[in-house]
Amino acid sequence: MSHPTPQPADTALAAQLQAVIDQHAARPGAMLPLLHAIQAQHGYIPDAAVPMIAEALRHTRAEVHGIISFYHHFRTHPPGRHVIQVCRAEACQAVGARALEAHVKSALGVDYHETTADREFTLEPVYCLGNCACGPSLRVDDEIHGRVDAAGFDRLAAQLSATVVEVK
Repeated sequence: MSHPTPQPADTALAAQLQAVIDQHAARPGAMLPLLHAIQAQHGYIPDAAVPMIAEALRHTRAEVHGIISFYHHFRTHPPGRHVIQVCRAEACQAVGARALEAHVKSALGVDYHETTADREFTLEPVYCLGNCACGPSLRVDDEIHGRVDAAGFDRLAAQLSATVVEVK
């Protein structure tokens, strides 16, 4: 007996998800490009996407969830206004990344894959930013910062917190 796929309560979200699914579903190896496209559009993979993807790609929901949870890049909750990624690769570790990582966690009061209570920052690990000669490095949103120490991070976080989002 076939069970109907639950539909998202938000029909606008369902339509957006379905449009992305339709763009990718026929491609060989569609799963990862599809998940990347959904996250690029929404900032995370909404729960409502899982059954829709499973049905379109003929996978189980467990398989889709397993793929999402396997790759650290994918988020299942909306990120903060700024996503901070601290490089954990060996080159950065050799020049102080572990101390920077500890400071960032302490300063923000969060661990990896968590968002600050004010929804300002989400902290994520990354395993190479390609900025090895300028470590320790971190990326804030799409901007890479090199030779970051505790004081430099504090200045950067203060600048980011002080920026006002323009409403158009």
